[in-house]
Amino acid sequence: MPVRQVKVGIIGLGRSGWDIHVRTLLRPMLQPLYRVVAVTDPIRSRVEEAQQQLGCRALPDYEALVQDAEVELVVVASLSRDHARHAIAALRAGKHVLCEKPMATSLADADAMVRAAEEAGRILTVNQQMRYLPDTRKVLEVVSSGKLGRILLVRLAAHSFGRRWDWQTLKEFGGGMLNNWGAHLIDLGLLFLKGEPQVFCQLENTPLYCGGDAEDHVKVVMYAPGQPLIDVEITHACAFPQERWLVMGTQGSLTGSPQRLTWKYFDPRLLEPRTVSKEPTPDRSYNQEDLPLQEEIWERSRDTTTGYELLYLDLHESIVQGKPPVITAESVRRQIAVLEECRRQSPLYAGG
Repeated sequence: MPVRQVKVGIIGLGRSGWDIHVRTLLRPMLQPLYRVVAVTDPIRSRVEEAQQQLGCRALPDYEALVQDAEVELVVVASLSRDHARHAIAALRAGKHVLCEKPMATSLADADAMVRAAEEAGRILTVNQQMRYLPDTRKVLEVVSSGKLGRILLVRLAAHSFGRRWDWQTLKEFGGGMLNNWGAHLIDLGLLFLKGEPQVFCQLENTPLYCGGDAEDHVKVVMYAPGQPLIDVEITHACAFPQERWLVMGTQGSLTGSPQRLTWKYFDPRLLEPRTVSKEPTPDRSYNQEDLPLQEEIWERSRDTTTGYELLYLDLHESIVQGKPPVITAESVRRQIAVLEECRRQSPLYAGG
């Protein structure tokens, strides 16, 4: 039985629209499943390039694209500030939508997108592809195994030391590291929390942004009673980058990068029973001992399948077979609520 090919229209052919979505859709495993039939972008040379390489139609604006009768799935890869407007227009035109992150730049916009999808009976999903990455899945697997015991803290970091001066450094376009990297790492942190957490956030704008007014240093702490503390740090101001992952538990810890993870843990059943002593220690030292730790290491395989491909594979099953989407708009809404609370707490967004 032949596979049904989903027809795609793409709004925006910048770094995300072209380098992520077009290139992903051209990967061999996805070519039988999808075909780009229409694109739009304000820059004429970009749509001409798409016409030549993809054989698709170049449409004048997003209104024309969402009304195109052949388009079934609209990929929204426009400026962050325009995501909600473009996604809602596509949903109301009866299209399924894959929206780039951040899903929206306000919680009100995210809620409007969810309502539009429900009213249209169409799929709305978001490119939270880091949920699919092998290291994310391995960390969740190790945590779920119980080897680390009760999880006390999950720390996620994206560190660098450098400068940027593109549109994503400007608040007027929905820029800043909170929307850029925070939309990924806060999303991952929420995988370890249930419900709506308490949030503490520090946002800083440093000279590293060369005049941009958005944040380039982000610290977010999320907490809910009886659950792990989630510590997210994103910055352009760290000349000593730390590992992406650090997980602390009552029986062990995990650390590492997207390429390599290490975890050490002990089996409490193997420990000799101890009782607390109120007496002075015989040697004026401490009553303490090293724990018998086991160590395991995971290294990413050479499989070149990306999180983007896995997202598109799941989305095809949702569109064609009616399976529930793996990344629901409702799950991403939790992240948008945290991002909004961070901005509410920051003087950078006072009055905004």
